[in-house]
Amino acid sequence: MSIDNLDDHDKQWLMPGPSGRPLDAAAAARTVVLDTNVVLDLWAFHDPRTQLLRQALAQQRLQWIGTPAMFDELTDVLHRPTSARWCAAPAKVLADAQAACHLLPCAAPTFGKVPVCADPDDQIFIDLAWRLPARWLFTRDRALLDLARPALAHGLIITTPAAWPGLEALTGEVKRLS
Repeated sequence: MSIDNLDDHDKQWLMPGPSGRPLDAAAAARTVVLDTNVVLDLWAFHDPRTQLLRQALAQQRLQWIGTPAMFDELTDVLHRPTSARWCAAPAKVLADAQAACHLLPCAAPTFGKVPVCADPDDQIFIDLAWRLPARWLFTRDRALLDLARPALAHGLIITTPAAWPGLEALTGEVKRLS
């Protein structure tokens, strides 16, 4: 189901993103969900394997959608005592991530049965990606990657940033990722 098929009441969960505009149908076709590790790879580690994803987000060719629960998890990870060894500026990482994200105030309406993730802590990512529906869920987590096949039948591609085919995928030339 697309965002165009929602009535005004159901669209209320869509919040404006960094541009101040609500998501439209074109943006919905470019919607992505990022798990916590990918957010860290992008804004804490500047992992070169995330370069294509970082570029697409910066150019607003992809729209990252998140929830307060996802940012609670990110905040928790950034403020763990061990994070001081690898993250010198947790407040900056959090601020940069928040600036890039279209934040929903709560979980999106449900469309169909959501696959169950083997790791309950990661269920929030598949729930949101399934319910939007998102085009991509970026993760490095094995429990989420294991859901790639059933998700593909729903139109959701679960992949790592390194395996993502890049901007050419936005024109429909999606390469087989499994």
